[in-house]
Amino acid sequence: MRDHQEEFETRGATVAAIGLGNRLYASSFREDTEINFPLFVDEDRLAYQAFDLGSANLAHLLRRDNARARRRAREAGFRQHKLGENVFQLGGALVVAPGDQDLFVHRSETFGDNAPISDLLAVL
Repeated sequence: MRDHQEEFETRGATVAAIGLGNRLYASSFREDTEINFPLFVDEDRLAYQAFDLGSANLAHLLRRDNARARRRAREAGFRQHKLGENVFQLGGALVVAPGDQDLFVHRSETFGDNAPISDLLAVL
């Protein structure tokens, strides 16, 4: 998202992230990733529950799609940041509009299952 923030803002969107952990973890994550958009902390996983985002398990580590995602991330220079309390919580990507309109919802099925940026931009 960091690398595409300007594309979203050009289309009138605001990029924000919701993460697990506490403020200290969020501060460290922000420093490690050099993001400058809002980063909210959801220690109780309320947003994750509201959007019905799932959880992984140890078997997910063996999935081929997970291995491909890890390889792509490594080749692109990404690395795993510090692990938080809920290491199996899966994420997602949302595009929401005023009036509680969910324009796009992607629920990750495994680690590294991220919505294509082009799909997120297309709904704006």
